[in-house]
Amino acid sequence: MADALGAEVVGADLASLGEAELEAIREVLLEYEVVFFRDQDHFTPAHHRSLAMHFGGVQTHPAYPSVDGFPEITILENDRDRPSLIEMWHTDMTFRPCPPLGSILHGIIIPPDGKGDTEFLSMAAAYDALPQEMRRHLCTLEAEHSFEYGFKESLAQPGGRERLAQALLDNPPVVHPVVRTHPESGRQSLFVNGLFTTRILRMDEEESAALIAELCEHMEQERFRCRFRWRPNSVAFWDNRLTQHRPINDYWPEHRKLQRITIDGDRPYFEASA
Repeated sequence: MADALGAEVVGADLASLGEAELEAIREVLLEYEVVFFRDQDHFTPAHHRSLAMHFGGVQTHPAYPSVDGFPEITILENDRDRPSLIEMWHTDMTFRPCPPLGSILHGIIIPPDGKGDTEFLSMAAAYDALPQEMRRHLCTLEAEHSFEYGFKESLAQPGGRERLAQALLDNPPVVHPVVRTHPESGRQSLFVNGLFTTRILRMDEEESAALIAELCEHMEQERFRCRFRWRPNSVAFWDNRLTQHRPINDYWPEHRKLQRITIDGDRPYFEASA
């Protein structure tokens, strides 16, 4: 779908997959970082969970409601009374010691007129495009990621801090490498994002903020992106270890509803290439 990342798989029925098809999805995900499927009219929450569990354990999210009977399937729903609060590029849940492997997002209600798209970017392509000296420097650094920082808008709402009190206790700040090695492909990628990354360790506040801003500006270039135009019953599956994403919030006050399941990941690490 774009030079840096993204592929659409045509003809797959995600409600009826054998082992060979599931492994083919794994292979295309590793190659293209985000994979899209159309016309999944028979894709139920049970199918959604089954597909995710082929790739690992599934998670619950502390800040969003879930589908009845499926606590691991998060509902992302916005309308006139519930505008979207997240507009920034981000990697999901980097505030956890082991951020997710990936997420599978199912479009249920899509705004009309081609609105409510999702953009993705490749942090691996962005890393590869950096000067060699900068790559060497970044490989020596670590950064802090924070739930509280990422959900500051939700916490600032009336009753928000009380509603998320347990999530705050359960998710203290964590530290991850600035450059992450992919545990399956071995690819190196940048691993900071403007939503959850608060600071670079061993730097003063001004220097840290400047470097995070520089890296985010670099990653967000058009050449590292692809854009998915949602239709009802479309599905997106992204590798959270290599990508960032953001919703295009151009549809308010229209109704947009998606259902997401998030797959367990491992602790990020950096390992120098051979």
